[in-house]
Amino acid sequence: MKTYDFKGIKGFKLGWSLLGPPLMTVYCYVIGDLMVDTAQSHMQKQVLSIAKAQKIKRICLTHHHEDHSGNAAVIHKTLNAMVYGHAITIKKMAVPFNILPYQKYVWGKAMPLKMDEHPLEIDTNFGTMISIHTPGHSKDHTAYFLKEKGVLFSGDLYLSDKIKFFRSDEDIGTQIVSLKKILTLDFDTLLCCHYPKREQGKKRIEAKLAFLEDLYGKIIRLWEKGFPEKQIFKALDLKEDYFIKYFCFGNVSLLNGVRSAVRHYKSL
Repeated sequence: MKTYDFKGIKGFKLGWSLLGPPLMTVYCYVIGDLMVDTAQSHMQKQVLSIAKAQKIKRICLTHHHEDHSGNAAVIHKTLNAMVYGHAITIKKMAVPFNILPYQKYVWGKAMPLKMDEHPLEIDTNFGTMISIHTPGHSKDHTAYFLKEKGVLFSGDLYLSDKIKFFRSDEDIGTQIVSLKKILTLDFDTLLCCHYPKREQGKKRIEAKLAFLEDLYGKIIRLWEKGFPEKQIFKALDLKEDYFIKYFCFGNVSLLNGVRSAVRHYKSL
């Protein structure tokens, strides 16, 4: 666990592995008595210690995925903290949801809990925080915008300028719409839950949008010519990381990006 300061907002970087360095680290953030996301349940002891030390009374989840919601239930139970999220997040977190073995290994399971729907505007020590529905990575994905500080809590909306892997349930087309929505906001600090950017965060969102639009366009042009998905993958000279693909049982791969673009285009 490492601690960072982002314009007075505390960021906690958490990683776990049975052996060697963690495959992926996760951040949770604290503004006064409010925590944004709760990291992976494998780090429950550390996150609960953070929550107690910071006297957390409220939690805002960006989405239900286990590396973001992993410790919400235990903080709620231990500190009686209110937990907020999108209506879809509330429904997902009300009962146990299935995850694949790689997810259990890397992050651990999230326990169910009763949540409340987040208000559009949330009071914080640094002014009003606005909740913005930004689906694509997941249907319930929500970003939180701290206007007075020029800070965006982006959950998994960003991740990287160029994406090498896509979950099987992601929607590239919807992500593009969400990224465009976010670019109407005035922010500089991008508090991604995996790779935060202290400065020029808006440029990072612009870079990801440009990448996704270019990839989507190339895929659809070939699809309209009659190319099947696997042929599109080869024609665009895309490179698969087969360790990641097979480790994740095919749930995470670059081919999923091609399938996502085609699926979205066919739904229009």
